[in-house]
Amino acid sequence: MTGWSVGEPTSVGLPAPDALHPSGPLPVQGRGVGAGVRVDLGETGLSVFPLALGGAEFGWNVDVEASHAVLDSYAERGGNMVHTADSFSGGRSEHIIGQWLRTRGTRDATVVAVRVGRHPDNPGLGSVNLVRAVEASLRRLDTDRIDVLYLDAHAGDAAPLEDTLATAEWLVDSGKVRALGAYGYAATQLVEARILSSAGYPRLTVLDVPYSVVRQDELDGDLRLVAGAQGMAVTPSHALAHGFLAGAQRARSRVVRSVRGQQVAAGLTRRGTRILRALDAVGAELSIPVAAVAVAWLLAQRIITAPIVNAFAPAHVDELVQGVGARLSRAQLADIARAAA
Repeated sequence: MTGWSVGEPTSVGLPAPDALHPSGPLPVQGRGVGAGVRVDLGETGLSVFPLALGGAEFGWNVDVEASHAVLDSYAERGGNMVHTADSFSGGRSEHIIGQWLRTRGTRDATVVAVRVGRHPDNPGLGSVNLVRAVEASLRRLDTDRIDVLYLDAHAGDAAPLEDTLATAEWLVDSGKVRALGAYGYAATQLVEARILSSAGYPRLTVLDVPYSVVRQDELDGDLRLVAGAQGMAVTPSHALAHGFLAGAQRARSRVVRSVRGQQVAAGLTRRGTRILRALDAVGAELSIPVAAVAVAWLLAQRIITAPIVNAFAPAHVDELVQGVGARLSRAQLADIARAAA
């Protein structure tokens, strides 16, 4: 377990001038309990915990204090990859993560991944807006670099891929970005990007695509084949299907009337119920929560490197990281596959 420090006392028993206030944030020190659990993030040269923490809820459903508690819990358990987007909570997610990185002194130990393209101030992936988006994210995160920059293909403009990669090349060469990822890209676009890389443009080495046991169609087929052939690291978002696979809500009448509640309710179909029951059975066999089984299922897919999960509280992190150490048998995977068919 990691240690905590609030500064050394002076010789007369008073706090040192630079000691943190008792009610202030406490810096995480030392290695997390799972710090030795690392996988290569494709060809980026980065090594990450095989479960990335998403910041989609930070600044929206989770306030600053609670967000920092979630981040602390993740770091204590060995987590080192944090994912956000310039559009999450209008940029507040980045502010919160940047504040945590600064107060905890964990920037160098953390792989910071940012998706850009949808912020209303800098929409799209055109050259000017892409540079402005990255600069704005750097300011909000209070850092000098983004480790993985995900380019959002669903951005508002229709910038040619060659122009986007040319701008991304400048960002990489200038040290503002270390590696490039893709979000929402079709198989044909990934092929085009790899052809351009042979002409000197930077490679797209990481792929984010919505993928879970209840949502498999977007990665199946050509996209899976191309990503696998290119050796891309796949970091699927919506790994818990907006919280549905946590299994906490199983009746439409009990789902909260909110954006997130509507997303959870969308999974409450006959198929969704079958999947939850299958995950329940596996969880009972392995003595782990349903959410951990959903994570373990993803990691059992050879193409998956590190699912991106969101958490509302430290207790959720405790549940999710159990999926990293779980190994599903062939029989268990077959049972889940039948339920999801």
